[in-house]
Amino acid sequence: MKNTPQLKTLPQSLFQTFLSHSRKGFTLIELMVSISIIAILVTLVAPNFNLFLAQLRVDNEIVQLQRLLATARNTAINTGLPTTLCPLNENKQCHSQWNKELSVFIDINDNQIYEPLAGENLIRIKKAIKSTDKLQYGLGRKRVKFAPTGHTSGWGSNGTFKYCPKDHEEISRAIRVATSGRFYLSSDWDHDGKDELRNGSEIQCRS
Repeated sequence: MKNTPQLKTLPQSLFQTFLSHSRKGFTLIELMVSISIIAILVTLVAPNFNLFLAQLRVDNEIVQLQRLLATARNTAINTGLPTTLCPLNENKQCHSQWNKELSVFIDINDNQIYEPLAGENLIRIKKAIKSTDKLQYGLGRKRVKFAPTGHTSGWGSNGTFKYCPKDHEEISRAIRVATSGRFYLSSDWDHDGKDELRNGSEIQCRS
């Protein structure tokens, strides 16, 4: 039977040279070249990776806000009581800083204040968004209120939520809240890679 050639059949001096070179690893020049290549790759990939993370954050926040609106509307319908979605300050009063923590509660006396001692129930809370991003509603509007019919009720309840991530305004998204109580997500209607509102206008947050 014919024997398969083995590495040990190499001349002894050549075999020792091969092993010696393998044990030495990278030379300093090879290491510097490798580091340079890695640095170039990181520079090329990092912007796309940051955009990817921002897109995930925007999508997640929009989904959470959509669920919060649905919770508020369904609570009003199921309990037969007016239900409010708004950011609450330290005195449990609705205010217009929508980037803060958002709360859904039953506002029995319709005074835009969460009052547990008056029998009002806190239904759900959504944590504040990333501090460098923007979540805006209509200028000066402090709440979204749903009536037992499921419709929005009171001044300022219908409008458009806009979420704009820092340095990536091109991936901003929005939710339009109608007087019917239904809400509609923005979409890339003209296929330009950016979301637009239902009327075709681009999403822009106030500075």
